[in-house]
Amino acid sequence: MKWPRLARVNRYLALAVRLYLGWLFAEASLHKIAKPASFALDVATYQLLPLYSVNAFAIVVPWVELVAGILLVAGLRVRAAALLVVGMMVSFMVALGWALHLGLDMTCGCFASQGAVGEDPISGWTMLRDGTWLAMGLYVLFADRNPIGIEPWIAKARRSR
Repeated sequence: MKWPRLARVNRYLALAVRLYLGWLFAEASLHKIAKPASFALDVATYQLLPLYSVNAFAIVVPWVELVAGILLVAGLRVRAAALLVVGMMVSFMVALGWALHLGLDMTCGCFASQGAVGEDPISGWTMLRDGTWLAMGLYVLFADRNPIGIEPWIAKARRSR
């Protein structure tokens, strides 16, 4: 396979990965934005952050997830959004590893709150899933050099001025 063809395949693969991650992060943010108190309880359950910072974390992080997701889907500031996703995935995996180390019996809090009994309990599978999403974020960060989306249109419009 010639390199230009491989680059074209990479653009479309990166687009598919970006759309999936963008949807995933936007979707994950919605229940947290709608119910910040429930998400704050989820965050506190991890026993990782000092209690005085839990509420601020529970309010800010879902909005960062939403913005990163929208940027990835739109193809705008893709590398910055991918860097946000990678940073969040690393921090989520550290928290998850900590909870597993402590032997906490809890749900992830990623897509539903603790009140949703049986929804997404933490386990080694959760860590593997999050590791896969981390790898996808790294792929977009390092391999999506010419993203399909709004960004190229903006650059073209600026050049034509």
